[in-house]
Amino acid sequence: MNRARRNILKGAALVGAGAALTSEGTQAQAGPKILFEAPRTTIPIVGTTDLFSVRRIYCIGRNYAAHSREMGSDPTREPPFFFQKPTDAIQIVKIGEVADHPYSTLTKNYHYEVELVAALKSGGRNIPIEKALEHVYGYAVGLDMTRRDLQRAMGDEKKPWEIGKSFDKSAPIGPLHRVENIGHFTKGAISLEVNGVVKQKADLSYMLWSVAEQIAKLSEAFELVPGDIIYSGTPENVGPVIKGDVILCKIERLPDMSIRIV
Repeated sequence: MNRARRNILKGAALVGAGAALTSEGTQAQAGPKILFEAPRTTIPIVGTTDLFSVRRIYCIGRNYAAHSREMGSDPTREPPFFFQKPTDAIQIVKIGEVADHPYSTLTKNYHYEVELVAALKSGGRNIPIEKALEHVYGYAVGLDMTRRDLQRAMGDEKKPWEIGKSFDKSAPIGPLHRVENIGHFTKGAISLEVNGVVKQKADLSYMLWSVAEQIAKLSEAFELVPGDIIYSGTPENVGPVIKGDVILCKIERLPDMSIRIV
């Protein structure tokens, strides 16, 4: 057997054993193998075929004075606090549909909270308030579904209450509307109905912390990046739903969003 043939056979054996030859003929180890691909969370964008890829979901707590009071807190304008939901908490609700939404496990007191959602196209650290809205790509209607009994139980025990907020499909959301088409939201009616009865009704101007202020404050604690979204808080009169209930969410200048509890 000549030398060339021996080299060919040697190379084939190395490849079969998980190694490879570089162009210089030296042995190179195979790269790491990805065991599985994690699914990517995306939100459809109205008027395009593009999708908005979600990195993090930030939520602000008690951002309306009346809701703060009903949760047992002082509505004084103290520094805002935030929590997060996993990206796979998102449930996309198409315009014009009533999407089935499962009554969550472990809870006997499942609550609705309608919210304006802001999606970021850029970010950074220590963003000035006057520059904050420049980072917003678009807006959507969202729901922060909450296992209230579990949230309160954890709070009473001084424990983290992610179990009450950060679970599967706890963040229903409608499609995104680009700022260039819809503008920004500093005021406008926000409401929620259950089976045709109005439960929540307020104005976005009642927020203790505006969207711009939320972005600025968040950027002091985290580096914000494209793909981050912010649930901007809910008005007063949050309450429970049961299977069969239909929730209708409305924000002025945005299409309605609706889910059915199943």
